Amino acid sequence: MTVDYDVIVVGAGHAGSEAAVMAARLGAQVLLLTSNLDTIGQMSCNPAIGGIAKGTVVREIDALGGIMGRATDRATIQFRMLNRSKGPAVWAPRAQCDRTLYRRAVRELLEGFPGIELTQGMVTRLILDGPRVAGVATADGRNFRARAVVLTAGTFLRGRIHLGTDTQIPAGRAGDQPAVDIAQHIDTLGLTTARFKTGTPPRVDGRSVDWSKVERQDGDGTAYRFSFYHHLELPRQLPCWITWAGEEVKEIIRAHLQESALYGGAISGRGPRYCPSVEDKIVKFPDAKRHQVFLEPEGLDTHELYVNGLSTSLPVSVQLEFLRAVPGLERAKMTRPGYAIEYDYYPPTQLTPWLETKVVEHLFFAGQINGTTGYEEAAGQGVVAGINAVRRIRGAEPVIPGRDDAYIGVLVDDLVTRGVDEPYRLFTSRSEFRLLLRQDNALRRLAPLAERLGLLSAAEWRVATRRFEEEEELLRVARATSITPGAAAAVLAETGSSLGEPERVASVARRPGVSLRALLEAAGVTVTAEAAAVESAEIELKYDGYLAREREAATRLAELAAFALPADLPYVEFKSLATEARQKLDRIRPTSLAQAARIPGVSPSDLHNLVVETARWRRRVA
Repeated sequence: MTVDYDVIVVGAGHAGSEAAVMAARLGAQVLLLTSNLDTIGQMSCNPAIGGIAKGTVVREIDALGGIMGRATDRATIQFRMLNRSKGPAVWAPRAQCDRTLYRRAVRELLEGFPGIELTQGMVTRLILDGPRVAGVATADGRNFRARAVVLTAGTFLRGRIHLGTDTQIPAGRAGDQPAVDIAQHIDTLGLTTARFKTGTPPRVDGRSVDWSKVERQDGDGTAYRFSFYHHLELPRQLPCWITWAGEEVKEIIRAHLQESALYGGAISGRGPRYCPSVEDKIVKFPDAKRHQVFLEPEGLDTHELYVNGLSTSLPVSVQLEFLRAVPGLERAKMTRPGYAIEYDYYPPTQLTPWLETKVVEHLFFAGQINGTTGYEEAAGQGVVAGINAVRRIRGAEPVIPGRDDAYIGVLVDDLVTRGVDEPYRLFTSRSEFRLLLRQDNALRRLAPLAERLGLLSAAEWRVATRRFEEEEELLRVARATSITPGAAAAVLAETGSSLGEPERVASVARRPGVSLRALLEAAGVTVTAEAAAVESAEIELKYDGYLAREREAATRLAELAAFALPADLPYVEFKSLATEARQKLDRIRPTSLAQAARIPGVSPSDLHNLVVETARWRRRVA
């Protein structure tokens, strides 16, 4: 068999782009195959990157060598750190992006990797060599062969746009044809297929907005960068605006509810709980007096605004009616209607913990095809699939980020262990180790792994080690330096506290609202480290005890993970386990006791018995 490429990545959205980059960084020859080269890195829904947990994922992707953070920095037109008033475990960087600049940045970054070849074509089927994938075929008659394939089809698999109950348009997204042939081909492989839906709101011309009736929302004014490795100049910054959908909007939607594709019966797939349509909001929260609506700029070179909060599948005429009932939008000109889109996905319990399908070797799935929603979730899966596609074809052990290593690890483990019954969205609450998995320490957590795997350039590793050295020196100095009550007085005055005797800076810095930098400078120490390094060191000091407890818990989890479960364990024969546990273990086939413990329906007694049964089985087959 002639192999044209090491890895073929199908789809050049957020998952596909990261998968291609990871594979190329590992030295693979990669074909990135997309149905339209002009929409590489397209932000199909809202023009924003980051948010709760998602912003941390972007930083994790960057720490591993991915491009989402770098593209975001090139396209940020407003930045806000969400949850700044809460603890650092839930601080969430979010960037409003120029949609065009982001897409251009992704393509430019991809084209900077000599190992990535970009090609346009619609994939219609996989080429198989027995139980293993061997390439893909396209609608124009071309065959491309490879040793691994990563499929990142987004919402394109049998995608269908809905506008009301009567208008249905076959599409992967507005303006793009759906992928039907490849979906039909995958049906023949023995994978279970299901349907989900998602949606997008209408857009309006900003020149038709009455700005006197909306509330201006500016960014933080800080020059935050998602990328640890690059420090580029940010674009010009723009505000967003806030308005409300009140009683008049609710009445209009109630009156037309049966014309909605979702409530009129045209859609069977389930939608995302945490990004509901405006119809869902009206039905499920009837007592809410009003719902917040954000007017978000699409870019620097357009007046078009994304109307965040009014996602809908109602007919266009009804969309116009309820838009004009929103304060500030009474004369709004709608540039594009909102719509719902229904598409195929594959329940992710059919995947290994490294995102390879269990039925076809070297075939990987990443992104919305696995039942997730969100650019960041897709990109995180692309990282895992891209790395492991290369490692599998080279005969190396797969790399599986742990739940205590990264939110990416939480995301993938949740998918392959628990499955999904609605489009999955990542939250900080899904992690047991929120203090360990912060946005500020993503580089420290993951850059060493990236360096061991060969994902980073020498220059990138130098940036990482310099940051580590700065943080370590700050901690060392803080623990070694004492500060007198007089020197600390001005720093502590705002907190209403004081010192009775000299104390170590590290101890004083644990007090709420006390700045590590200010304390060190008051103690006569010149601080030259970057602000981000000082912030990370300060968090480590303030939460030292809590972090120690989380690290102990992570160690216990690692001990469970060290108990490996063979891939061919005959779970159905283990009569000491409950029937539900046997069935779920046999279906999911966890790789470790830790993963087995996270399967709903597997009890502590089942886990104890599983250890005993596994030991007996090993002796029997030895």
